[in-house]
Amino acid sequence: MIRINELRLPLHHPEEALRPAVVERLGIPDAQLTAFTVFKRSYDARKKTAMVLIYSVDCEINGGSDAAAEAALLQRHAGDSHIKPSPDTDYKFAGHAPTDFYAASAGGAGEAGERPRPIVIGFGPCGLFAALILAQMGLRPIVLERGKQVRERTKDTWGLWRESVLDPESNVQFGEGGAGTFSDGKLYSQISDPRFLTRKVLTEFVKAGAPEEILFVSKPHIGTFRLVSMIIKMRADIESLGGEIRFQQKVTDLLIEPGADGQQHVRGVTLATGEQLRADHVVLALGHSARDTFTMLHERGVHMEAKPFSIGYRIEHPQSIIDKARFGPNAGHPILGAADYKLVHHAGNGRSVYSFCMCPGGTVVAATSEPNRVVTNGMSQYSRNERNANAGIVVGITPEDYRQDGKKDGSAVNPLDGFAFQRFWESRAYELGEGSYLAPAALVGDFVKRQRSTALGSVEPSYKPGVTMTDLQQKGNGSLPKYALDAIREALPAFERQIRGFAMNDAVLTGVETRTSSPLRITRGKDYQSLNVRGLYPAGEGAGYAGGIMSAGVDGIEVAEAVGKSLLGLKD
Repeated sequence: MIRINELRLPLHHPEEALRPAVVERLGIPDAQLTAFTVFKRSYDARKKTAMVLIYSVDCEINGGSDAAAEAALLQRHAGDSHIKPSPDTDYKFAGHAPTDFYAASAGGAGEAGERPRPIVIGFGPCGLFAALILAQMGLRPIVLERGKQVRERTKDTWGLWRESVLDPESNVQFGEGGAGTFSDGKLYSQISDPRFLTRKVLTEFVKAGAPEEILFVSKPHIGTFRLVSMIIKMRADIESLGGEIRFQQKVTDLLIEPGADGQQHVRGVTLATGEQLRADHVVLALGHSARDTFTMLHERGVHMEAKPFSIGYRIEHPQSIIDKARFGPNAGHPILGAADYKLVHHAGNGRSVYSFCMCPGGTVVAATSEPNRVVTNGMSQYSRNERNANAGIVVGITPEDYRQDGKKDGSAVNPLDGFAFQRFWESRAYELGEGSYLAPAALVGDFVKRQRSTALGSVEPSYKPGVTMTDLQQKGNGSLPKYALDAIREALPAFERQIRGFAMNDAVLTGVETRTSSPLRITRGKDYQSLNVRGLYPAGEGAGYAGGIMSAGVDGIEVAEAVGKSLLGLKD
């Protein structure tokens, strides 16, 4: 197979124009091109009146059986960096367990004579793919998820949005599918991916019912409703391969013992029910909001460290304004869909302000997991056809910003201090919203002028249960630290210069966005194991190694491979 990169065609080209363009680019007769597949399609929107689509295409010549002809063609284009052999993107398993790897016992982990099975804690994107890979390797993982199955969880989540009733164990953060279920379903990432593990993630999603276009569009997404049915299908696949998923099973302790090598080793977990499960391999795929579990891990001495994260608001505009600013006269083209954006501003006070988790044609959602606190996030459906665009407008902060001991000696910050910081501002948002999980909100025009908002304008906020219009910058008692307020206020007019209408008076800011990423990292070595507890594999977003569905899924795959190699006695 031969791959052509950077094949450019006008946005409005007919579908049948692609084949002649491939033939011309390769310089071959049409009959020699047996088949071709679009590997990636993106667009260049810099010239709005002359937008182009950019293709990467895999080509088969002479039926794929003429290696000499393919080699000759590649030699003819040897000086062309955009025509190369197609890379092998198929996933390769690290190994497979023999059929008799586990004893014939039908019981659970820990029974006499049975080899301990690996445990995965958490069933978000990271835990899902860790469990799937382990199951596909024949290693029969046990998944422990503190929340409920996704359909029950969806009902509980709607209970908060529609009736202001929070279930602390079943919400946007906890339950089957993790926080990624109630999001835009973005399936792209900027991680380095030399092994094409993102392709494995996308392929499994397509097998589970995602549209095939996610394999080639530049910014694939699937939305919440599709994710729900896909997760159920993937759960069934794991179970059919011998895996076991246990819902409403909260892990309250780790069983850790000294080993013969002088190091600490994980030997199992304790559940809230008091049940103990034996395991020598435990994957921590917790997500960033399992604060009680992180506290337990810290108390048990698992090595972790404080890390930067970001805080801010959700901003909403009419989607039509974003479409026009980004696509000009091409706004509404079916290939382009709803426009997104990515913005960064370096404020005069040294803070960076940037857009985060932009959701075209979506809604702002209540994302708290703790009573009497307000947290916002963004969500879109596959269609992305809601009237508003929303994104986080957030400010980067460091551990020194949130340390609780007041020290300024450069000493290490307690890794749990970030949770205390988040809780403070989430509780403040609940107060400003005046209870019932209403969120505090302000018009952008009022925010820039440092004044209180008393009424909505042309933009209707999508956050449910609802918003309370207020002054987000109350002197000495605002909704965020002063440095964050100052930086955001400076950034909004700067963003206006990049997207006309961004700082429109009636755009709405809704607070607060505090859970952009985990405030700590459970540090691990090159073998993916905890630095000081052997057999413990920190993974995904909560452990500080991912940010979003795709990167969390890839990290889950890599951690599962490490677990599998250890169980099977394989070397790298």
